[in-house]
Amino acid sequence: MRDLKIPGERHPEKAHRPDNAQPKKPDWIRVKAPGGAGYAETRRIMDEHNLVTVCKEAGCPNVGECWSQGHATMMIMGEICTRGCTFCNVATGRPDTLDVFEPGRVADAVQKLGLNHVVITSVDRDDLDDGGAEHFAQTIRAVRHRAPGTTIEILTPDFLKCAPEVLKTVVDAKPDVFNHNLETVPGLYPTVRPGARYFHSLRLLQRVKELDPSIFTKSGIMVGLGEDRQSVSQVMDDMRAADVDFLTIGQYLQPTPKHHRVDRFVTPEEFAGYEKTAYGKGFLMVSATPLTRSSYHAGDDFARLRDARKAKLAGRTPA
Repeated sequence: MRDLKIPGERHPEKAHRPDNAQPKKPDWIRVKAPGGAGYAETRRIMDEHNLVTVCKEAGCPNVGECWSQGHATMMIMGEICTRGCTFCNVATGRPDTLDVFEPGRVADAVQKLGLNHVVITSVDRDDLDDGGAEHFAQTIRAVRHRAPGTTIEILTPDFLKCAPEVLKTVVDAKPDVFNHNLETVPGLYPTVRPGARYFHSLRLLQRVKELDPSIFTKSGIMVGLGEDRQSVSQVMDDMRAADVDFLTIGQYLQPTPKHHRVDRFVTPEEFAGYEKTAYGKGFLMVSATPLTRSSYHAGDDFARLRDARKAKLAGRTPA
């Protein structure tokens, strides 16, 4: 896997951007460097199956903890994205053709890792007519066949340039959790997520529930990009109106000087306040901490999410 710390080499398309100073991280955002036998074994399996992980491509701060426990988020359809979001550490450019054998390799890796829960994500593939919907479906089916006891969470792109019916291709493959991140508040989309549309992403999540109410839906945002508390609260309301079950909120960390600047580091106390507010708005599950990421502790959170739904249907509050 390539070194992710050379912005000029990894992100030539971002070279024209002015540098943004990277502020010193507070103590609550620091993590241990990756290492250990579990980390090495997970990396070996990923390399052996020629798989890309968002853990490495996006420079996730939790990679050491997750890989040491045998957890990894698979990133399908290559490592080059057709979008150029200013927060993201995944390279932008012209992707390669799809690898028809990739779904099987993902399934084999899931089985070898012995995962109870797997998260499968992808780059945006605006070059494909269906945005990669069928490739997602094939990967879900391959994992179901190879590791039938594993629950499956997908983190999809927005399928913005595709016909509306492509979403059904993914939903019909029956993932347990359908995640699509809004990433930030709508007022910051022009600078943070310029290739996306806020209300399209909301509608995508809503349509998943319309197509299959049994699938859990999930979305997340980053804070520390320049949003205010009121705009975050409005995003929560919008998600609940779209019947989103699970919300994640984490601190934005600037990958390189060429990426969007960190406006501020949100304190753990503020994250606790967001969590309380979100539960008050009716989310079944909320993860809001500085180090929260979409797939961080996803398996444990899925089990709690499932329990929360059962408790809600039974008319009681889960312990």
